[in-house]
Amino acid sequence: MSEKKVLITDDCHPYLIESLTNMGYTCDFLPDITPEKTLEIIPHYEGLIINSKIDVNRSFLDRAVCLKFVGRLGSGMEVVDRPYAVEKGVFVMSSPEGNRNAVGEQALGMLLSLANNLCRADREVRQMIWEREARRGWELMGKTIGIVGFGHTGRSFAAKLAGFGMEVLVYDKYQNHGYAHHFPWVKEVQDLEAIQKYSQIISLHLPLNSETRHLVNQNFIEKCQNAFVLINTSRGKIVDTLSVVEALENGKMRGACLDVFENEKPKTYTEEETKLYKRLYQLDNVVLAPHIAGWTHESKRRMAEMLIEKLTKSKNNNH
Repeated sequence: MSEKKVLITDDCHPYLIESLTNMGYTCDFLPDITPEKTLEIIPHYEGLIINSKIDVNRSFLDRAVCLKFVGRLGSGMEVVDRPYAVEKGVFVMSSPEGNRNAVGEQALGMLLSLANNLCRADREVRQMIWEREARRGWELMGKTIGIVGFGHTGRSFAAKLAGFGMEVLVYDKYQNHGYAHHFPWVKEVQDLEAIQKYSQIISLHLPLNSETRHLVNQNFIEKCQNAFVLINTSRGKIVDTLSVVEALENGKMRGACLDVFENEKPKTYTEEETKLYKRLYQLDNVVLAPHIAGWTHESKRRMAEMLIEKLTKSKNNNH
C-alpha cells in the first residue's frame, strides 16, 4: 500500500497536521515553499492544503496526477479552478465558517475606530496633544448601512449590528428572496441601486470574480446619494483604488475601512502604485489593516477544524 501524502503550503494550526496524521496521512508541512517548487513536487501528493499563494489552475491540476483533495484555509476560492478540479475528481473544500466571526468583528471594529477618530486620537495623545473638539466622533445609531453580499461574513457582520439602532439593508443577487429572514433587524433590497441610494455606510462581503472585479469604481461612487463610508474586508480587487482615493480626497466618500488592497505586496509596487498608495496613506479619514480581518488565534484553529470536518464527511460519503 503506497504512502498517502498531504502537502501543506502555508502556516496552519497544529490541529490540522495532528488530525491528518491520525487519518493515516503523512504531512509535509512546507509553509515557505514557492509556487514553482509546489508545482514541481505536486505529482507525489494525494492532498493539498493552501492559503492564497498557490494558483490551482488547469495546468497545476493536470500535473497533480495523484491529487484527491484540495483544502483552502479561508474562504476565497478564486485561486482554485473548481469546475476543472471536479472534472478531474478532486474534492475541493474551503473553510469560511472558520473565520467569518473574526471578519465580522474586525469590520465593526474598524468602523467604530473610524467613526470615533480613535486612530488619530491615539497618535495625538501619545504626543501629548489633547484635541477633544477636533476628534469629536459620530454615532452609528440612526445611520443606514448597506451590506453587499450576505454569505458567511456578511451574516456575521449583520449579527454584530443588531444592537446599534441602525437601519441595515442587505443585497445579495445570488440568493432567493427571504435569505435574511433569521435577521429581523435586517431589510433585504432587490438591487444595488437601493444600497447606493440610502446607505451612509457600505460594507463589501463578496467573492472576487469577473463580475465583482472593480465593482466599486468611479461610476459606482457617483451613483451613491450620500458621502458614504466604505468597508472592505473581502478582496482588494473588488475596489478600484484610484477611484476610492479620489473620492476620499474630493469628499464623495466620507471615509474608508480597508483591510484588503489591490496589491498587498508593497515591495512589488510600481512607481504609479507607490504614488497612489502614498496618497491613500496620507488621508486621515481611513483606517487600514494588512489583510488580517480573518486572522485571529481562534480562527486559525477553527479553519483547521472545518477542513478536517469536511474531509471526514467526504470520506464517509464515499464509503
